Amino acid sequence: MCVLLAYEAPADSMIVRLSTAFSNDDVLEIHILFHELITDAFRNGYASGNIWQNYLTHFILTNENFFSLACERRDPPQDSLRDIALHDFEVFMRLFTLDNEHMRYIDRFTGHERNNSPVCEISKAIAESHSARKVYDIVTNFYRRHGTGIYALHKAFRLDGENIAPVANENVGEMRLDDIIGYDIQKSELRANTEAFLAGRPANNVLLYGDGGTGKSTSVKALLNEYCDEGLRVIEIFRHQFKDILRISESLRRRNYKFILFIDDLSFEEDESEYKYLKAVIEGGIEIRPENMLVYATSNRRHLVREIWSDRDDMEHNGDIHRSDTVEEKLSLSSRFGIALNYSSPAREMYHEIVRRLAEKAGLDVPEDELIAGSDRWEIRHGGKTGRAARQYVDYLMGTKD
Repeated sequence: MCVLLAYEAPADSMIVRLSTAFSNDDVLEIHILFHELITDAFRNGYASGNIWQNYLTHFILTNENFFSLACERRDPPQDSLRDIALHDFEVFMRLFTLDNEHMRYIDRFTGHERNNSPVCEISKAIAESHSARKVYDIVTNFYRRHGTGIYALHKAFRLDGENIAPVANENVGEMRLDDIIGYDIQKSELRANTEAFLAGRPANNVLLYGDGGTGKSTSVKALLNEYCDEGLRVIEIFRHQFKDILRISESLRRRNYKFILFIDDLSFEEDESEYKYLKAVIEGGIEIRPENMLVYATSNRRHLVREIWSDRDDMEHNGDIHRSDTVEEKLSLSSRFGIALNYSSPAREMYHEIVRRLAEKAGLDVPEDELIAGSDRWEIRHGGKTGRAARQYVDYLMGTKD
């Protein structure tokens, strides 16, 4: 049995169950397990080639243990740990090359080119290696380049109950900052701050505020697509989950990635107090924020927390200085974002340019005067001049094109 790779697997694990079924020649159980194996392969994006070997490869790449985490941190493993790992890889190779007459059902999945997970590439390299020492080199090089666990194979995540759950890479899209038309100053500041963060230099939490549909959330997703290969990961947090932020940040502290906690459409009403959890983790709690974590938030409100006139009832005046504790507490949240970027609705000329560029990218053959006139009518009926309105208008034209 393996020491590090968790092949001290529980009795209900796929590996133990399949080995037992092969030993007993239990055909029904074997086919039930093959069904589970195929389902897992499609779910995790490696349904191409030998999915048994892909399953084992996925397992070993995402297994967090002393050895894989040391490789992720680029700490040279001690000799004793390296010897244990080599022993584990020998056991792994015996499982990897398992030969059974029933394997013919699953040893060649073809026609699923969309499953382009690095699991398939590493699995093929392992199959061609023929030695535990070569497998050791292949897998440890992967750990050092990409890390281990769920963060090695995914770039975006959400909090699901108490667990951090991956978002399928294809669901994040391929948007880049250059695909966002306009907002050049905002994009430049986002790039500079994120690159400083990735380089280990001082960087700030960022608030992207302004009108709806102007590209605030898209800018954060575009950053992720541009810098994920440099170790950037994004975890989306919803407002009702703020009480879990401290727990999440502690779990990220010792990982060799750079994490952005992304909060979309952040705002609070006057009777809500969840913002105090966010204030504590950004700055001001007893524990300092992990150096490998920043908070990027979007909001339609510059000051995030709705301020009402009754908040000013206890206000004192000393020249132009406000001394209302209530007002100051609410405004202090937005002040904890070191960078605040305004995304306002574009001017009419820029709105027209966005429409033209999107139409050109979509391959629409529409006379320019007709395109622009239609976009003006559209924005009047659909919430104003925004990138979102321009996108919806072009999608409408695409959908009605003969």
